Amino acid sequence: MTLVLDSSVTVAWFFRDEQTESVREVLGTVSQSGAVVPSLWRIEVANALQIAIRRGRIDATYRDASIADLAILDILVDAESDRQVWGTTLNLADRFRLTLYDAVYLELAHRLTLPLASLDRRLRDAGSALGISLLGV
Repeated sequence: MTLVLDSSVTVAWFFRDEQTESVREVLGTVSQSGAVVPSLWRIEVANALQIAIRRGRIDATYRDASIADLAILDILVDAESDRQVWGTTLNLADRFRLTLYDAVYLELAHRLTLPLASLDRRLRDAGSALGISLLGV
């Protein structure tokens, strides 16, 4: 695995107005070398796509095709992330004033010493403070 993939970058792959060259590069990297995510990644991605349906940006067919596209990528769900939530992840959330949803990505990237692909400014700032390599902007 080459990087920790945040849901913000993942969802941007499916909306042209949210794509940047860096976001497309992350997709290329994940397509070639895979990524690792916490278990909540699937929930966050599905939720973002569901909200996009409610807002009229996409329909259910597009959502389902997007999820099918993600399913063929080599994306490993890290089993250890859940065990870190009440300890390290909570401490990182406190330290950097992050939601636990964001801190779980930070903990994973820090623990595995992998780059973090995220569009979230606060998460990126926290990653930078920890010396984590950042991708996606």
